[in-house]
Amino acid sequence: MILTSTLESLPEISKQILGAFPYSRVFALYGRMGAGKTTLIKELCHQLTVTDEVQSPTFSIINEYKTSGKESVYHFDFYRINKIEEVFDIGYEDYVYSGSYCFIEWPELAEDLLPEGTVRLEISGENKRVIRF
Repeated sequence: MILTSTLESLPEISKQILGAFPYSRVFALYGRMGAGKTTLIKELCHQLTVTDEVQSPTFSIINEYKTSGKESVYHFDFYRINKIEEVFDIGYEDYVYSGSYCFIEWPELAEDLLPEGTVRLEISGENKRVIRF
């Protein structure tokens, strides 16, 4: 569990998370609207040397970013998914089993599809954020 009240602590928190799970590639982020899921993913991507602009893929469902080493990082947002078939339609399994980093916002609908070893990060709190994993 990590407790934070400032955005300035996100670089260190992101390093801690990635360091705690050096072999994990799929991260599912849980939390209410506005909890900071996208903000945390932006910093995780920064730590992974993503060179593209990181933004929520709310309407596209998935964004692909490239790192400075030209590796792919995938960012999913399942908020607008209505049926599990939509997850399969985007080729979800190809991404999560690719060996690339995958960050998933609103994973509740696809909970049964998350691969073994998925890191679950729960963000809660109002003025101070608590990140549980």
